[in-house]
Amino acid sequence: MSAVLSTAPATMKISDLQTGFRILSRLPLANSRQAQFEINNFLDSLLQSPPPGDVYLQLLEQTRISLCFIEEQLAREYTSKALPLGDAEEAAFQQVVATWLKASRAYAHCARLQRTDDEDDDAADRLALILHRCIYYTGMAISEYHRARRQLPRGMWLNLHGFYASAEEWGVATLAVPDSLDPLGRSTHCTAAFASQLLTELAGPYSLSVQQLGIVRRWASNWAPLLTVHPVAPGESLPPTVVDLMEDAGLRPAAACLQTENIRRIDSARLAMQINQTRRQLQQKITPSQLGLGEDCSASQCQQLLKRLARPWSLLRAARQFRRHPGAGMARVCAGFTGVHYIISGKEFSQPESARIYSREEFDSLFTFRYTLDPTQQLEVRQTQLGFAVDDWEVLDESANGFRLLRSTAGRRLVPEQLLSICPHDGNAHLLAQVVWLMQEQGGGLIAGISALPGRPQAVAARPLAREAGRPEPYSRAFMLPAVAAIGAQQSLVIPQGWFYSGRLLEIYVNGVWRVKLDRVIGSGADFDRVSFSVT
Repeated sequence: MSAVLSTAPATMKISDLQTGFRILSRLPLANSRQAQFEINNFLDSLLQSPPPGDVYLQLLEQTRISLCFIEEQLAREYTSKALPLGDAEEAAFQQVVATWLKASRAYAHCARLQRTDDEDDDAADRLALILHRCIYYTGMAISEYHRARRQLPRGMWLNLHGFYASAEEWGVATLAVPDSLDPLGRSTHCTAAFASQLLTELAGPYSLSVQQLGIVRRWASNWAPLLTVHPVAPGESLPPTVVDLMEDAGLRPAAACLQTENIRRIDSARLAMQINQTRRQLQQKITPSQLGLGEDCSASQCQQLLKRLARPWSLLRAARQFRRHPGAGMARVCAGFTGVHYIISGKEFSQPESARIYSREEFDSLFTFRYTLDPTQQLEVRQTQLGFAVDDWEVLDESANGFRLLRSTAGRRLVPEQLLSICPHDGNAHLLAQVVWLMQEQGGGLIAGISALPGRPQAVAARPLAREAGRPEPYSRAFMLPAVAAIGAQQSLVIPQGWFYSGRLLEIYVNGVWRVKLDRVIGSGADFDRVSFSVT
């Protein structure tokens, strides 16, 4: 990056459209890093030596498509990456966020240079356009924090609220403005851009994959015009959740708001109807592309995501299956399929020797009396030699099936939906678990939501059986989980991702060999599938 910066020109004075258009036409879009620097140089030039207001606005509008393309290319360096981010990934993230905020700042700067005389019939339209872009680019910076799974810095929501409040104050919040980024050429308005960010926040962005987050952002943008935002009259009853324009947050509980002057009530009735109708149409085999949901998700994926969004986007509080209560102490966490297998088995993995096939009755007996290892044995020395680090995490709170953890010190990098083992502070054995959501704090610490898989796991060896006679494949690491009748969980296998197809035969080795047939996927993650099976 330093080599690119050293060859970049100094900021220039751009006083007319022709000069600005010529610079923009020469952006090296095939080289995202160089293009990133040059478009930042362009914005800096406008901020330092602004041209006349009408020229300024036209030049900023001309940057939109190129700017979004450049930032999207650069964002690939840190999206879908393990946390904490590496140095190069962190630098790319900071650059993208800074560029979005700079674009918002340039539009705000441009607003101060616009004509405000009463005879200017286009003043309201220009102001609506400028404020929409300020909301949009501030929202894009917030979206980058979501995509990078980073905690938002102070003031980000207040900036967004401030731009929206200005649109309300000037009476242009719902005035239509053109949107060159809309693939269908539709217009938009400030309220829609504001509501789109509220919907994305309600979707729980830190628990979504990058693909899911992209889909959610697209749906939020498409359906945001269905939301309406209203001031609250004194004495009016409040809905459960509201927006307080003087608070640095999105939607929040109405009970926490003491004054109604800055509160805005959101009406989501039309959006709830839209979601229900779309789900019914998907059940009727209408394709997602026909429904405007996009071509990058299957009907089943859309159904699952819409089911997940239905309650929060209808502003209904999701029912919690298990009560959460404050936690205490430290939990020991190991990440990675290989390390987790070592921690749970208590020994290094090796290829089993040849063994006979066991019957179903023998399998049941072996599984019932399978706990032969002492879970308290000391494995730290050897696991350190093998590189299977176990990190200490503070338990912030917990429920019957999960934990919210904090790690403020250095440790293994994590990715969402990754398989883990966790030994709670009040336990002496590791459970299998999965990262449900993940966020990096401003200070560099990690906060994670962890869901425990049901039952005490057993480390096993497994291999797919060849369809044709020949040399068998070597065994790989896998896990077996027992049935837990109390919560309706059936017996299952945790296998490497990519192994599953319905009816596939596996050979499992634990104190003997038996064959199983895979039935269906119960759950999956970044590096595993949890599947039901039957013994053959």
